[in-house]
This record gives sequence, C-alpha cells and structure tokens, in this order.
Amino acid sequence: MTTTTTKPLTGRRKEAVARVRLVAGTGQTLVLHAFQALTVANLSDKIDVHARVAGGGLTGQAGAIRMGVARALVRQDEALKALLGREGFLTRDSRMKERKKYGQPGARKRFQFSKR
Repeated sequence: MTTTTTKPLTGRRKEAVARVRLVAGTGQTLVLHAFQALTVANLSDKIDVHARVAGGGLTGQAGAIRMGVARALVRQDEALKALLGREGFLTRDSRMKERKKYGQPGARKRFQFSKR
C-alpha cells in the first residue's frame, strides 16, 4: 500500500463536493463521521487527510469527505473495496433539496386555494 495518493479524489453528498488527498502521518482528525472509513480500515492512526470542501452544510460536507476518503483508500488498496462497500462508504447519497417551482412559494408548497 502506498502512502500518498497522487491525485485528489472526489466525494459528494447532497450539494457538497470534497477533494480528498491521503498522506502518511499521525492520523489527527477533527470530525468523526467524515473519517469512519479510516476507522473501519484500521488506518486512522497512520494516515492524515487533506480535504477541500465546497457547498452544502456540515453534514453534507462530512459525508462528502467520508466518500472521498473511502475512494482514496480503495485506490491505494483494492482489497478494502468489499469492506468499505459493505459499510456503504462508496455509495453516493444523491438526496438533494428540491428546486423551488416558479409561481409558487416553495418546492411543494402551493398558494392557499380560495373558492370565493
């Protein structure tokens, strides 16, 4: 297993997009949810993660980083694909906010009906 990915990998969730690069290090992390893939692969104390995230909120960004880390781990070691796939780290969560429709106050909300 190599220590550094050469090219950043992309992870996505909702509107958030994360560019993730793994580097050999001490494994100091800030957000638990984002680095679950490292914990499952028993590499949390050996790898540092450099991530640049844009869009979405905190939960979406953490999910995007989690997917990017999982993809980077699979690129380094193909044997982890089955384990991380089973845990659902390689599946993109495509749920997004529905767009607002024109002429209405929201995506699903309609103006109040008035018979008279």
